[in-house]
Amino acid sequence: MGLKAVHFGGGNIGRGFVAEKLHLAGYEMVFVDVMDSIIEQLQKTPKYTVTEIGAEGKKVNTITNYRAINSKTHEADVIEEIASADLVTCAVGPNILKFIAPVIGKAIDKRTQAKPIAVIACENAIGATDTLAGFIKDSKNTPQDRLSSINDRARFANSAIDRIVPGQKADAGLNVEIESFYEWVVDKTPFAEHGHPDVSAIKWVDDLSPYIERKLFTVNTGHAAAAYYGYARGKKTIDEALSDSDINQLVRDCLLETSNLIVKKHGIPTDEQKAYVEKIIHRISNPHLKDIVERVGRAPLRKLSRKERFVGPASQLAESGDKVDALLGAIEQAFGFVDIEGDEESAELSKILKSSGAKDVVGKVCGLEESHPLFSKIVPIVEKVQKSVK
Repeated sequence: MGLKAVHFGGGNIGRGFVAEKLHLAGYEMVFVDVMDSIIEQLQKTPKYTVTEIGAEGKKVNTITNYRAINSKTHEADVIEEIASADLVTCAVGPNILKFIAPVIGKAIDKRTQAKPIAVIACENAIGATDTLAGFIKDSKNTPQDRLSSINDRARFANSAIDRIVPGQKADAGLNVEIESFYEWVVDKTPFAEHGHPDVSAIKWVDDLSPYIERKLFTVNTGHAAAAYYGYARGKKTIDEALSDSDINQLVRDCLLETSNLIVKKHGIPTDEQKAYVEKIIHRISNPHLKDIVERVGRAPLRKLSRKERFVGPASQLAESGDKVDALLGAIEQAFGFVDIEGDEESAELSKILKSSGAKDVVGKVCGLEESHPLFSKIVPIVEKVQKSVK
């Protein structure tokens, strides 16, 4: 019997990144989603293409050997698939992990194979697999008398993923255009004596934390800063924003501050981090990706939260008395990203800014205590933005 992976999330990252790499590694893919339209498309279409776009041109991979199940209507089928699979992955968004945990928990509990299933969350969030595992191990999803033996049935490994998926053409269907560069790093330590899954696209490491923070505080910080400054200044795409010398410098200033943290905290050589920053700015400036600023900036509440791309590094820097001026500038732009069509979080942010005092906003949105050294630096920023939000 061949290798099988069950993947939650039939979106662009799922089809264009995770499934592409697992397909190339020889896995049969089983997509799981609750959206009728995407599941029906996958069920009716025997293949789709992933077009990798880079400076060297385009490369097209054709993806086949997959099935699709709607977990909303066929939960029992999903349980059976996971119970006999080798790997479970997801790319659903950090806020959705609690909704997929129950079915994964039930499936893990049914497993009888000698080798535990590998569970890897592929989300833009620190410790996403730990978060998912926490929901799975909740008493609502796993019998408490089975917790002590859950490692016999499943191993949970955190990952860091890095690949830009721009907005897709309206008539793309299942086909995905994606940047050619990617990084998929996974903690190999949970697999121990069983060995990690055989996926050549994954870089397996003993210590994931440097990779997670370097990626989140460089790629995500830079990408989002370019989006928010670009939006504020009327730019349509990320490459257009970064072709503006002022915005380009503002983004670089943010990454200079985050690089200070990364070098000090993780011992990454300064020259190596500097080269990484240049590579990232070159990547997100790719004019072929045509990445819309509203797409990159969406979900500002999550992006302004405590462990995310702005407040995360700024809070750590502030605790050690280091400079955070550029990150505060980006935080101001993010707070101004309100009432964007199709973005529920931007509408919610607008409501919060209008209905709460500045200190309450900082506590609620950024998750900072009033005693934290960054708190008092963000309060006047929020007060300034509140005067402009109508």
